[in-house]
Amino acid sequence: MEFYIGELAEKCKVNKETIRYYERLGLIPKPSRSESGYRIYTEPTVDRLNFIKRIQELGFTLNEIDKLLGVVDHDETKCRDMYDFTVTKIEDIQRKIQDLMRIEQMLIDLKERCPENKDIYECPIIETL
Repeated sequence: MEFYIGELAEKCKVNKETIRYYERLGLIPKPSRSESGYRIYTEPTVDRLNFIKRIQELGFTLNEIDKLLGVVDHDETKCRDMYDFTVTKIEDIQRKIQDLMRIEQMLIDLKERCPENKDIYECPIIETL
């Protein structure tokens, strides 16, 4: 099946400019063109865009996605590079979890300092922050 850029954007629920941007970054391959110059995309591009969107939802940056797709696109180094990529991402996620846990504890502590409804100028939370 073939799609023009508007059809691809609608099918994948992304903006046409997003598709053009991903092309410039090399995240999706440059499409073939019709005789009149319109971009023509195929089903593998649909799959790739859906993969990119899904992995973004999981918190991956476009730079990380580019690295990941680079590993996927080159079979000869796939396993070791994928392992290294995964280990690095796990470490990053663990750091973020620790940061979020510290923030959570700080907010719990602040909440416990203000058990009553005082005027804003007397609020211990504001004073602490």
